[in-house]
Amino acid sequence: MKGLVFHGYHGALPEENTLGQKFVVDAVLWADIAKSGRTDSLEDTLDYRTVYSEIQQAVEGPARVLQEAVAEDAVQRLLALDTRVSAVQLYIRKPHVALPGVLDSIGIEILRRRSS
Repeated sequence: MKGLVFHGYHGALPEENTLGQKFVVDAVLWADIAKSGRTDSLEDTLDYRTVYSEIQQAVEGPARVLQEAVAEDAVQRLLALDTRVSAVQLYIRKPHVALPGVLDSIGIEILRRRSS
């Protein structure tokens, strides 16, 4: 999933916690979905509506100081979603930051694998 946009209240500055800001998220999930290719059944794959909802709950949920904490929450939610998910890569960025220069966004990217 790419370019998911949410409004959250995360950051170290007081105005980030009161006014909030836009967060843009890209997520890649590694999962065994071979069965769904054969059955053409939603029950045999990951429902992207549920994936979206889990990411939304993490980003629009309780305020955090760091994007890293938001990303970790989202990734752990996605790993818990379905045992077929073996890894999750999440890129979360803020397009509007208070820096004295021109930039597209600032963000972090994490990759977490299911523990064996």
